[in-house]
Amino acid sequence: MTDRPLALSQGDPAGIGPEIALKAWSRREQTGMPPFVYLGDPRILKARAEMLGLDVPVAVSAPEAAVSNFNAFLPVFAIDAATPVSPGKPDPGTAAGTIAAIETGVKLTMRGKTAGLVTNPIAKSVLYSSGFRFPGHTEFLAELARRETGTEYHPVMMLACPALRVVPVTIHIPLADVPGALDRQLIIETIRITARDLARRFGIGSPRLAVAGLNPHAGEQGTIGREDEETVRPALEILRAEGIDVTGPLPADTMFHASARARYDAAICMYHDQALIPVKTLGFEEGVNVTLGLPFVRTSPDHGTAFDIAERGIADPRSLEEALKLAARLTAGSGQRP
Repeated sequence: MTDRPLALSQGDPAGIGPEIALKAWSRREQTGMPPFVYLGDPRILKARAEMLGLDVPVAVSAPEAAVSNFNAFLPVFAIDAATPVSPGKPDPGTAAGTIAAIETGVKLTMRGKTAGLVTNPIAKSVLYSSGFRFPGHTEFLAELARRETGTEYHPVMMLACPALRVVPVTIHIPLADVPGALDRQLIIETIRITARDLARRFGIGSPRLAVAGLNPHAGEQGTIGREDEETVRPALEILRAEGIDVTGPLPADTMFHASARARYDAAICMYHDQALIPVKTLGFEEGVNVTLGLPFVRTSPDHGTAFDIAERGIADPRSLEEALKLAARLTAGSGQRP
C-alpha cells in the first residue's frame, strides 16, 4: 500500500461529486480502491450521506494519516463551503470553496503530501460568476502549477477508456473558431507532450499516434479545405523527423472502429467533439480525463456535475473509481490501460 493518499477535490458540491465520492469509498474493497483524502466540507459530505441513506463514516484527517485511516472512515481535509448547499441547485456562493479545493489539491500534491490529484466535476458557469477567468479545470491547473514552480506548462487533455485514448488539439472553443486556432506549433506541441507522457507515465515505449484531419476525408488532398495539407501534414512531417511515430492526417470517420484502434495507442483529434464523441460512446461509464503536460498526475471522471440527478441517489461512481485507480497506477509508473 502506498504511503500517500490521492487528493480528491469536491467539485461543485451541489452536483454528484459528494455522492460518487461516498459511493467510491463504500465500494473500496470490491473495486480495489486506492486511499484518497476528500478536499471539501465534511458537513456537506455527512449531510449527503444521510440524505441518500449511505452508511459512510466521515471524519477530518490530515493527509499524512489518510492512508492508515482509510478503511475506518472517509478522510476529509476540511474546506469550508461558506454557504448552505442544496443538491441540484448550483449556487455562486460555493465557488470559493470549489476553487480552494482545487488549489489545495495542487499544493498538497506538489509538496509531496498527496500522490496525485483527482478532481470531481465543476460547473464553470458557477465559477465564472465569482470571477473565475479560466476556460476550465485544465487551464487552471496549469496556472496553479506555474505558481508553484515558476515554469510555464502546456496542459494537454486526454480522455481514456479501456478501448480508446483521445487527445483534442483544441478544446473548449466554438467550432467556428477551430480552423483559426489550429496552427503547426500547437499541433506539434500537443503531440510532443502526448508522446512524452505516454512513454513516461503510461509506460508505452514508442507510442503510436494516429492524427485525424480537420475536414471530411482529411481534406481530400485539399479539395475539401486546405487546413489538412497546409497545417496538419507539415506539422506531422516535423514530428516524424524527430522520431515520433505519427500517422495522418487520417479521415476521422474511419479511425475509431475496432481494427483501426488496434493500430495506435492514442488518437489526436483537431477539436473537442471529434475526440470526445467516440471515447464517450465506447466507454462512458469507464472514461477518465487525464491532464498531460503537468508536473503531477491529475485525472478526473469523464462526466459533468449532473445537477439533474443530484438528489436522486442514482449517480454511477464508476468513472470516478476508474479515475482514482488510474491516478494510482500513473503515480506508480504503471503502463496498464486505460
